[in-house]
Amino acid sequence: MTIEQLKNKKILIAGYGIEGRSTELFLKKMVPSSTYEITDRQDGDDYLHKQTEFDLVIKTPGIPASEITVPYTTATNIFFANLNPRHTTIGVTGTKGKSTTASLIYHILVRSGKNAELLGNIGKPLLDFLTEQHDKPTYIVCELSSYQLSDIQYSPHISIIVSLFPDHMPYHGTLNNYYEAKHRIIAHASKKDFFVFNPSFNHLADWAKTSKAKPLPYEKDFVPKDISLMGQHNIENIRGAITVTSLCDVSYREAEDAVRTFKPLPHRLEKVGTFNDITFYDDAISTTPESTIAALKAIPAIKTIFLGGEDRGYDFLELVSELRETGVKNIVLFPDSGLRIKALLLKVDNSFWNIYETESMKQAVSFAYKHTVPRSVCLLSTASPSYSLWKNFVEKGDEFQKFVKEYAKKS
Repeated sequence: MTIEQLKNKKILIAGYGIEGRSTELFLKKMVPSSTYEITDRQDGDDYLHKQTEFDLVIKTPGIPASEITVPYTTATNIFFANLNPRHTTIGVTGTKGKSTTASLIYHILVRSGKNAELLGNIGKPLLDFLTEQHDKPTYIVCELSSYQLSDIQYSPHISIIVSLFPDHMPYHGTLNNYYEAKHRIIAHASKKDFFVFNPSFNHLADWAKTSKAKPLPYEKDFVPKDISLMGQHNIENIRGAITVTSLCDVSYREAEDAVRTFKPLPHRLEKVGTFNDITFYDDAISTTPESTIAALKAIPAIKTIFLGGEDRGYDFLELVSELRETGVKNIVLFPDSGLRIKALLLKVDNSFWNIYETESMKQAVSFAYKHTVPRSVCLLSTASPSYSLWKNFVEKGDEFQKFVKEYAKKS
């Protein structure tokens, strides 16, 4: 929806988090002829009951479209509808790895002397860019979630999907709906646009065949050296980022030099430190079995792992098999999915594991210090969303790091 279409409207801003506040500032500055009110879940269960009194709702991504009964738009659609065409948009999505890949792309562009901005889930809100002065052509790197993509009406100039496996079922309802939300990043692409994809995911390879955008699989021959990122999945993220930046007039040599200076993002295979001859890693971002398996393959000598959280019905069998194969003996289990993981652990080998069930991160860390053998690793990588005990993965990771360091001081 263009600024012209927003003028003289009575608007309800639904959701007043970071994006909602950004939307309010955008309306104040760019659409002063409109009037607006704000509603948020914190106002109570009936916070959307007044929506029929407005011409338009601007909803936050966390509110499913099914809850809106009047015409609506989103900050994401407003951003794309009003962006000056001299700027180039790079949309980054995927089940896991999108934040690291978006940050890598931005880092490479900046280190290579390009004018770039990082927006979306990991950067500043999209609409903030429209309220600022940007005279020079800019590469805009946008991390886009499935929530943002589920009703998007535009496609970036360059789209990259880094991975695809089951997630966010409560929001999308079905796996097909979730996959289709990701697919929508290229639904409005033209022949002038590009679709960069990881060909190891069959769905992405199939989408590349039918997209109007020019398909571009990851640069597979590039082997990064002297980097701080761990694991094969991060090698793939680097290859994806380099494939994207090659479209922005950045040479492989420039990109490789930039990657060497990139620092891993917090809570993503982040080394907390070595205490009592035990090395602790915080991988709180890993909230699916697939991402935890990737962590197990990236770090050697893991003997203790923290698992469990909100139960979304994930299949943990492959994860449990990987735990047994790699010899991870000490298993801390959090509710709610910890119950199902425990049942699988005992089914695979009821005598091998040392299982500890708890709702307390403090008690979990204490268990790890007591039972993790010297010169091995304790890993937080729960393979489940955080919401059973924590408000998000950041709070979970911060708690882990806090107690790991507190116990180190006592010992």
